Amino acid sequence: MKGLLKFITCGSVDDGKSTLIGHMLYDAKLLFADQERALELESKVGSRDGKIDYSLLLDGLMAEREQGITIDVAYRFFTTESRSFIVADTPGHEEYTRNMAVGASFAELAVLLVDASQGILQQTRRHARICAMMGIGYFVFAVNKMDLVYYDQKVFKRIEKDIRKLAVDLELEHVTAIPVCATEGDNVTNRSEAMGWYRGPTLLEYLEQVDIQEGEDAGGFVMPVQRVCRPNHTFRGFQGQIAAGSVAVGDPVTVLPSGEKAEVSSILLTDRQVDSASRGEPVTIQLNREVDVSRGCVLVRDAGLTVSNMFTASILWMDDAELVQGKNFLIKLGTKLVPATVMAIKHKVDINSGEQLAATRLRKNEMALCDIAAAEAVAYDAFARNREMGSFVLIDRITNMTSACGVVEHSLRRSENLTWQKLDITREIRAAKMGQKPVTLWFTGLSGAGKSALANQIEKTLSLEGRFTMLLDGDNVRMGLNQNLGFTEQDRIENIRRIAEVAKLMNDAGLIVLTAFISPYQSDRARARQIIGEGNFIEIYVSTSLQECERRDVKGLYKKARGGEIPNFTGISSPYEPPEHPEIVVDTENLTVEEATQYVLDEARRIIGD
Repeated sequence: MKGLLKFITCGSVDDGKSTLIGHMLYDAKLLFADQERALELESKVGSRDGKIDYSLLLDGLMAEREQGITIDVAYRFFTTESRSFIVADTPGHEEYTRNMAVGASFAELAVLLVDASQGILQQTRRHARICAMMGIGYFVFAVNKMDLVYYDQKVFKRIEKDIRKLAVDLELEHVTAIPVCATEGDNVTNRSEAMGWYRGPTLLEYLEQVDIQEGEDAGGFVMPVQRVCRPNHTFRGFQGQIAAGSVAVGDPVTVLPSGEKAEVSSILLTDRQVDSASRGEPVTIQLNREVDVSRGCVLVRDAGLTVSNMFTASILWMDDAELVQGKNFLIKLGTKLVPATVMAIKHKVDINSGEQLAATRLRKNEMALCDIAAAEAVAYDAFARNREMGSFVLIDRITNMTSACGVVEHSLRRSENLTWQKLDITREIRAAKMGQKPVTLWFTGLSGAGKSALANQIEKTLSLEGRFTMLLDGDNVRMGLNQNLGFTEQDRIENIRRIAEVAKLMNDAGLIVLTAFISPYQSDRARARQIIGEGNFIEIYVSTSLQECERRDVKGLYKKARGGEIPNFTGISSPYEPPEHPEIVVDTENLTVEEATQYVLDEARRIIGD
């Protein structure tokens, strides 16, 4: 028996994916008696006038059955005399491309359905590109509904020609086309009498026979650490699944990204002591000396992984909100989870032609090549060399939704050529000379809430106390450092990033920094906190209401915004996302500037203990 084959069915909506797999299971006698009986009974009230509706085997959600479409991914395990299979039946509707990508991430082979009466559609091309991006190397194009074109060989040949062209465009190496009729079972498990001109294997025969050649290991041993096991004071093991190569007791290994070295003293495979283990096996590894290893680290030997914080990647954008350059996320690469930023969208890819198009933002289901920067150095490899260490997801920092999946193309050379210079005069030395704890008081709120007036009064008070301070005001900074930025979402993101970096430098100089910026997006403030440092960032929400801010309208900006003279104005035509857990909340509607100043200072001192 050949090894386990993991495959995916995909293609455009209503191309017959669920019907195809359902018919395959039914004809191959791979159902239990009760499943077969339930299918026959349910089909009597289905959409095929009492005939068996094979899609019901996989479309289990009520909404799927009502609409006659697949929504979620349905996984099914089955075994024939020749092979075992796991199939992921995925949705064809564009709205559920995210679900299709999830199914593709585990598969070795893709069965793409093509409606013979329509040919290759845009969604077929999109799914083929996604499968190729996910590293699937084997493709079967099942040209379905041949009964609708009267089993015409010329129609199949014409579509087969288009398939070959698509394969060339996407650089697909292993491509097979099979004419089928999923509802009637032609060439699914049994050879079709109506298509005597077709001499190739049936779909099931092909799946049983295909020999999936896995790529050679890029070289060396790689194991991302999933968990540190410490059941008692005498045992400390590092658990994970071996992603590449093999390891044996006595082998020297390196911990990435730190670069510390040690030797393997023991290997546990489940609860058994073994002398060696290889790719795909879950192990617990003990080292011969104490080294700093935690979840997200990688144990390697002669692996050639890159350790840096910047790389170029191909991504599939799956979020309803648009992606703009400069937006920050959490990136999960291997077992490592760190903040990261999409620095630049180099180009997006036209789904139909493959043409590279200039872009500064991405919409849902679009694919693009991007430059990504992580908040710290991580270990990774090019996806073409190592699927596990070259694939990742981007997670929205606010909603925790998966916004994109991607694969690493190559590292950015500049990240490998830069080294942090250690300085003799440190932040602590500068702060000690000034006799203060350098922190950033980050004021956020709507325009007109009183951020600048409050920050200015607080700085005056701190100065009279002999403190060393610097106030960064929104308008002042935009007239200098950020004068090249506008008020689009992308420019607002970059505006806040620059301010956070400047505030960090000033904190490093020993100064207490006050910033007065609207900073409307939660994710940008979270990134500012990460740049400046958790213990050095105090978020102060000036929670004055929109009605009060608009009533004040000190600069006349609300009036202009209501009149349509100012686009992207926060609170009117652009959103403001209030902080969920600020360190300090102050309402300038009910407090004088003096009262608000004293309140903020008292709360800040309580927080920093100064």
